[in-house]
Amino acid sequence: MTTTEAPTAGAPPARCPVAHGFDAMGDDYYSDPARHFAAVRDEHPVFFYPYLGAWIVTRREDAEAILGDWQKFTSGANSGLIDVPEQYRDVMPPELISQMLVGSDPPTHTVHRFVAQRGFTKARMEALQPEIEARAHRVIDKFEAKGSANLVTEYALELTTQTIMAHMGLGYEDDAMMRQLRDDFFAVLASAQEPLPEPRRSEVWDRYVASSLYLREIVEQRRESPGEDLISDMAAVREKDGTPTLSAAQIALHLTEFAAAGVDSTTQAIANAVLFLDRNPEALVDALADPELWPRVFEETVRRRPSSTFASRQAQVDVEIGDAQIRKGDMVWLALASANTDPSRTPRPFEFDTHRPDPEDHLTFTQGRHTCLGQSLARVQGATALKVLFERLPSLRPAAEVPLEFVRMALLPVRRNLPVEWDVTDVARQQKKVLRQMDLTVLERTEASDGVVSLVLGHPDGEALPEWKPGAHIDVRTGADGAGRVCQYSLCSSPARPESWRIGVLREPASRGGSIFLHDDVRAGSTVTVSWPRNNFRFRDSPRYVFVAGGIGITPILPMIEAAEAQGAEWTLLYGGRTRSSMAFLDELAAYGEKVQVRPQDEHGLLDLGGLLGEVAPDTLIYCCGPEPLLQAVEAASAHWPIGSLHTERFAPRTVARSEPDTEFEVEFAESGVTAMVPPGRSILEVAEEAGISALSSCQEGTCGTCETRIVTGRADHRDSILTPAEQDANATMMICVSRAEKGCPRLVLER
Repeated sequence: MTTTEAPTAGAPPARCPVAHGFDAMGDDYYSDPARHFAAVRDEHPVFFYPYLGAWIVTRREDAEAILGDWQKFTSGANSGLIDVPEQYRDVMPPELISQMLVGSDPPTHTVHRFVAQRGFTKARMEALQPEIEARAHRVIDKFEAKGSANLVTEYALELTTQTIMAHMGLGYEDDAMMRQLRDDFFAVLASAQEPLPEPRRSEVWDRYVASSLYLREIVEQRRESPGEDLISDMAAVREKDGTPTLSAAQIALHLTEFAAAGVDSTTQAIANAVLFLDRNPEALVDALADPELWPRVFEETVRRRPSSTFASRQAQVDVEIGDAQIRKGDMVWLALASANTDPSRTPRPFEFDTHRPDPEDHLTFTQGRHTCLGQSLARVQGATALKVLFERLPSLRPAAEVPLEFVRMALLPVRRNLPVEWDVTDVARQQKKVLRQMDLTVLERTEASDGVVSLVLGHPDGEALPEWKPGAHIDVRTGADGAGRVCQYSLCSSPARPESWRIGVLREPASRGGSIFLHDDVRAGSTVTVSWPRNNFRFRDSPRYVFVAGGIGITPILPMIEAAEAQGAEWTLLYGGRTRSSMAFLDELAAYGEKVQVRPQDEHGLLDLGGLLGEVAPDTLIYCCGPEPLLQAVEAASAHWPIGSLHTERFAPRTVARSEPDTEFEVEFAESGVTAMVPPGRSILEVAEEAGISALSSCQEGTCGTCETRIVTGRADHRDSILTPAEQDANATMMICVSRAEKGCPRLVLER
C-alpha cells in the first residue's frame, strides 16, 4: 500500500494501512466527525494518518483496551512533547508542563488529581445548578429581544466562562484574561502534535506564561486567606508535615486546564445540541414537555459528537491492533466520535435517541484514570443551559446558513460561530411560564428606622441587574438555602442604578417568619434568592401626582417620586407612621423640602385624607401604599375622583366576603388544548398544574401577580388584591390562584 508523506518536518516515517479518504482538516470532518470516521472504519479500523504522524483507532473495544492500560499506552506524550520556548523555561520548565493532568501518568497523576477532585464532586456540582440556571437567565436577558444571536459567543461561552470563574472565586477584573487563557491553553496543548507557526507561537506563549504567573500569585494569596472556591480548596491540601502538596506553579498549571476544559468543551456541546435538536424536533418536543429529559439531550449530544474528537496516547511497547503494527514510541489517537458510534456496541448509532437505556454509555469523558475530572460540571451545566435556553426561547433554531467557522485543530476542533434565530414574541409569552430566579449578594445592610432594615442587593461581579420601573417588586426566598416562604418586597432604589437593587424590610413578629429571617440572619455578604422584577403598581405619566404612604408603604413610592421629579411633574407626598423613629428613609425625603409632609401618628394623629383628597385635582393621579386600613381610607376619601385616578398596592390579600358557596365550573386552556373541571375548594392554578400546564405562581393569595392570565371568553369573579375596579370590570385578565368563574358563568376559556 502506498503512503503519503507527513507535511511537517521530523514526522515519523509512514506506516500501513492508510485510510486515503480520511482528512481531519476537511469540511466533511468538521461537519460531522463521526460520519467521516464511519466511512473508513469498516475497511481500516486502525490506520496511520500521515498528517499527524499517528495511528487512528476507531473501534470502541480497541479504544477501551488502550484507555485502560496506562503502562502500555502513556498519556505523557500529550504534554511531554510540548516544546516550551527557551526564554520561558526558567518559569515554565518542561518538567512542570509534563505534569498536566491530561498529560501525565501515575503516580504523579494520582497525587495531582487527588488535590483537585474534591472541587469537582458530583454533589458539589449539582449544588451549583441553581446559580448556573440564574446565570443562564442573566445571559439571555442581554440578547433575547434581538431575535438572533451567535449562540457560541453570546450565550454558551458567556455562561461557561462565568461559571468556571465563579467556581474558582475569580472576579470580573479577571474575565478578559481567563477568556484568552482558554484559547491559549488549547493552542499550547495541541502544539505537542500540531506545531504552532511564528509569530503566533510567541504571542500564545507570552500570554500563557503571564497568565500562569498571575494565577500563582492568587494561589499564594488563597493559602493565606482561603475562601470557599476551587483555588482555595487546592491550595489548602497539605502533606503530613504541613507543606503544601502542590506548589503554586503546579496548581496554576491545572487551573489553566480547568479554564479551558470547563468552558470550551461544554460550549461546543451546547452548540451541537441545538443543531441536533433542529434535525430531531421530536426530541425537543419531548424535553420541553418533560424537563427531566434535558440531561439525556446533553448525553446524546456528546455521545454523538464529543467536543474533543480524540484522546491521544503513546505506545510504550510494540503492539498489534487489528492489522496495524504499532511500534514503541508511536502516537495513537483514539477516535472518540467513532468509538461512540461503533455499531458493534451501540444500536442505531447515528440516531439521536434521548431514550436510550444507558445514556452515559459512551467514551466522551473517556475511562479509567483519565476520566474527565469536570464531567459532573459539564453535565449539570450543559443540561441546565439547554433547559433555560429553550424554556425562554422555544422557537430558537439555527439560521438557514450555518458556517463551518472552527479553530481547525484535529484534536480539539472549536466552533466559533453558530447563528441562531427565534420569534421575539417568545419573550413576553415565556415570561408568564418560566420562573426566573437569581442569587444575589447583600452588598449593604443598614437600619433604615426602628424595625426596618434596608438591604442593597447586587451581583458580586458588579454586572447590571434586569431593568425595572417604579412600582416593581421582587420575590425573596427566605430561610436557610431559600427553603422558607416567598415574600414580596418593593424595589426602593433608583432604576437609573442598574448595578444594585434596594428593598426595605419591616420586622413583623406576627408574620410567618420571612421578615424575621431577613432581619436576624441576613448580613452584608449573605446570599439571597430573588425573582426578576414584576410590576403590578405601574407608574403612569401625568402632569401631577398625589402620593400617600403609610409605614413601610413608602418603599415603592421612593422611585416614583424620583421619576416625577425627573419629568418635571407637580407632586406632593403625605407620609404617615406610628412614630417618627419608625418611619424609614426620612433623610432621603428631606431633600425634597415642603413637597413632603411627614405626619407621625403620635405627633399629628391620623392622616388628614379629607383635606388632601376632598377636592378633585384635574389631571392628577393618586398613588397609595401602606396597611389595609390606610388603603380603605384612601379609597373612601377619593371615591368622588374620576375612575382610574387611584392606584394602590397591597402587601396582604384583600378580604373578600362571600355570600354564597363556590360552585363547580369548566375551564379550557386554549393554548394547551386542555379542558378540566374546577370544583369548589380548588383553584384554577391547582387544576392547571395537575393537567401539566405551565403556570407560574408565587404568593398563591392574589397579591403578587405572577399567575395573571388572559381571559379569552367568560367572566371572572375577581378575588385578587391587584386589579383595580376598572381592570376587574374590563375582565381582560385574572389571577388564577384565587379568582374563579363569575356566578352564572359555567365555562371560562383562558389563554394558557
